[in-house]
Amino acid sequence: MSLSVGQVARLAGVTVRTLHHYDEIGLLTPGERTRAGYRRYTDADLVRLQHILLYRELGFPLEEIAVILDEPHTDEFTHLRRQHELLTRRAQHLHQVIAAVERAMQAHTLGIPLTPEERFEIFGDFRPEDHEAEVERRWGSSPQYAESRRRVAGYTKADWLELKAEAAAIGDDLVAAFKAGLPADGEHAMDLAERHRGHISRWFYDCTYDIHRGLGDMYVDDPRFTATYDALAPGLAGYLRQAIHANARRHT
Repeated sequence: MSLSVGQVARLAGVTVRTLHHYDEIGLLTPGERTRAGYRRYTDADLVRLQHILLYRELGFPLEEIAVILDEPHTDEFTHLRRQHELLTRRAQHLHQVIAAVERAMQAHTLGIPLTPEERFEIFGDFRPEDHEAEVERRWGSSPQYAESRRRVAGYTKADWLELKAEAAAIGDDLVAAFKAGLPADGEHAMDLAERHRGHISRWFYDCTYDIHRGLGDMYVDDPRFTATYDALAPGLAGYLRQAIHANARRHT
């Protein structure tokens, strides 16, 4: 059984003009003609058309498709295997593109205007967007949350690097004080706690002493925060909490 050019066009989702063009350039010549000269497409023609359309989808020009399809000793399965490999590569690439777009959307939602490379340089494997739902659930209705989002929306890469360096310096000084055995309620440790509070106020929101005490408690009560600080020095989370509470008492 053979099909007319109109039937093939509807079946393949192409125009009749496209099929005429393929015939004119010798890419797809119908296997049959009626007595009146009308084109009739056989099953073999439809298979060839399928390969043409797949290679076109993969970005191959018509001239190159003709060469590929007319290669000697190349059967249908060889073409299918090649197309599967090419489509798989494209799917993998598209998956990477989609993931990059999703990360960009998440960064935009969080108000962090950084490229993926800049985000990796600053945050490493830490992804702020992974914690956004929890942060919004816990503090989304607070003015501090709104203020923090407003501020970070305007931070550049340089701002983030400065913020990161400042936080690291405070962490290093806390570790040094802790390892030196300085008391958590001593003046030096309390000064470090005040620097910690000032860092938050400078970069994110006005961190009052009451809020700072709550953060200190969270550093101990939430295993994730505890692990972060204790990775610098075992016991540092508890030490910082004590210093924060002592500093708050000193100022209130």
